[in-house]
Amino acid sequence: MMNIYVGNLPLELTDNELLSELRREFSVFGVVNSVNLRKDIFSGSRQPRLYAFIEMDSKTEGENAVFNLQGKEIGGRELIVISALPLSNEKERLSFHHKKDKHYRRLQGHHA
Repeated sequence: MMNIYVGNLPLELTDNELLSELRREFSVFGVVNSVNLRKDIFSGSRQPRLYAFIEMDSKTEGENAVFNLQGKEIGGRELIVISALPLSNEKERLSFHHKKDKHYRRLQGHHA
């Protein structure tokens, strides 16, 4: 199994549309066990950030999906797609968010 973080999701689509679109895109690369949408209403921006965690059936399928879907456009926004570890404690959670933010800044052309 492999967990995948998908960020920079469009807010214009309904949850059902987004769930369907993500499942369709990721299922091209293998079995999708689950898709969970999350909203970060405490992001400090005017609009909440919308992101998802996707569980693929195998690591190989998940790695293939990450490689092929990074930067894929959905709803006019380029997806951020990275592997996600199970977050068992606060230190891991903070490390994950630091890596995600560093990756996002790099995509936006900023150097960390």
